Amino acid sequence: MNDNWNKAGFEAFNRQNPFANRPQRAKKDRKSIGSPLGRTAVNLLVTLVFGAIYYYVVLPPINLKASEFYVFVILLCAVYAFCAMLTSGFQGEGVKGYFSFVKKQCRIPLIITVGLLATAIVGGILGWQLFRAKDYRELLQVDPGDFAAEVEEISFDQIPMLDADSAKKLGNRKLGELADMVSQFEVADDYTQINYKGRPVRVTPLRYGDVIKWLNNRAKGLPAYLVIDMVTQNVEVVRLQEGIRYTTAEHFGRNLYRYLRFHYPTYMFDAPAFEIDEQGNPYWVCPRITKTIGLFGGVDINGAVLVNAVTGECTYYDVADVPQWVDHVFTAGLIMQQYDYHGTYINGFFNSLFGQRDVTVTTDGYNYLAVGDDVYMYTGITSVVSDESNIGFILSNQRTKETRFYSCAGAEEFSAMDSAQGQVQQMHYVATFPLLLNIADQPTYFMALKDAAGLVKMYAMVNVSQYQIVATGGTVAECQTNYRQMLTNNHLIDQEGTLPVDRHETVGTLAEIRSVVQNGNTVFYLALAEQQGTYFCLSAADDPTAVLLNVGDRVTVTHGDLALAETNVVPAYSVTKNS
Repeated sequence: MNDNWNKAGFEAFNRQNPFANRPQRAKKDRKSIGSPLGRTAVNLLVTLVFGAIYYYVVLPPINLKASEFYVFVILLCAVYAFCAMLTSGFQGEGVKGYFSFVKKQCRIPLIITVGLLATAIVGGILGWQLFRAKDYRELLQVDPGDFAAEVEEISFDQIPMLDADSAKKLGNRKLGELADMVSQFEVADDYTQINYKGRPVRVTPLRYGDVIKWLNNRAKGLPAYLVIDMVTQNVEVVRLQEGIRYTTAEHFGRNLYRYLRFHYPTYMFDAPAFEIDEQGNPYWVCPRITKTIGLFGGVDINGAVLVNAVTGECTYYDVADVPQWVDHVFTAGLIMQQYDYHGTYINGFFNSLFGQRDVTVTTDGYNYLAVGDDVYMYTGITSVVSDESNIGFILSNQRTKETRFYSCAGAEEFSAMDSAQGQVQQMHYVATFPLLLNIADQPTYFMALKDAAGLVKMYAMVNVSQYQIVATGGTVAECQTNYRQMLTNNHLIDQEGTLPVDRHETVGTLAEIRSVVQNGNTVFYLALAEQQGTYFCLSAADDPTAVLLNVGDRVTVTHGDLALAETNVVPAYSVTKNS
């Protein structure tokens, strides 16, 4: 009875379920699209479209020594393989069947991918520092130098006292004064330091404020660039008859990176630098990278492309043929990397890991120094074991890469910055990264001291070899005078070395005497009746005679060149009361 009931119930369930007796649908065969030739054409077309878009956006160099090239080609192979499987219908049963199908459809892309990967692996191994330490060490030739003989001493009116942060503040402030530009343009962050007509300056172009402002102004281009004198801090806006059309901030075909890639598809480039020639024409200096060890190791520069920022005219020069006015071919980062190889592998690869005999490296920062008509990169050299001291420093010509090492044991840059900040610790000033100067044949760190708002309030000089010798001053001239006096007091120079060659004398009648205490010293400000509006600044520690003077005395003041004074306060070296 139970069996009959179960049978009847099952039949009733089947009658009520419309899907119970439906026959199972046969598996649909996957079919390929079109003929083999048509599928291949479709696959190639999709791959080419993808490749064109990727190339336009990413801009990989067509060069076996560029890792971006391998990524580009492998991506193209992957796109073609996927299209091939898609247009062929993903045919095959089971894992083995699909594997055979993929192998058949993607044979050529797989061969290319495997070949490229093998090339990259072998080329990378051939460039390993383990095997090629000597070649890495010889990337940079370092010659010994004589600092006092090769780096000329400059007077206080030639000292570049403007760092990049201060230059940005001045540039933005100047643009804010220009009503016809401030609403449409911004100042770019380049601020390249160059020598322009014998003066150290920073130059930077403008850029469009946003995409809408770019659309409104791109036809005429960027109307000007800024030149900031690093000595006087004067900002000049140089307006152009024809605007700058090729910049790193442009879009589409006039973007500098894209413009370079389409003109030089096989070249690898380092970061471009904005410069101007001696006639004031704006250019982009674009260093060409080469890799000299294996496929990917031993990065160096073998030339540069100069792009006229207005017309787009571009010319390639080998390193030896780069025009004299160009200052930035070898970047500071590349030179420091090459010196690190040179100092690390001085006695081989394994010595760099075990024992580390004579191993040296660069310090963490760098700055620029104008020597002759070129800009040199400066950085300290220290032992691989951090001990807050330098064994010397290097100067490297950024146009030719000529590099010299100057042996001078002393404080590393950040220790010198701490010393300068400690001299005025009650003010809570922050020191900028120092500039290396020759003061009385003494390697000297020079830095600005800024307040919390980033404004320069004082200047400091720190002796490299004896960093307890720290001088400060409200002006560069005052700082230099105090520093020379400290060098004399510490018997590093004689009394004759304390006065610059271009000293002058002025005879007159004292009309006014003012005094103030600075860093524990009484400083006198003397006004002569014959020099209205000019004050001669003199410390009592430099010349005690100043304490005995009275209004109406006839005196002779020894001082610097009045024509080169930064303000109406002129540093004086001595004062003599006439009988």
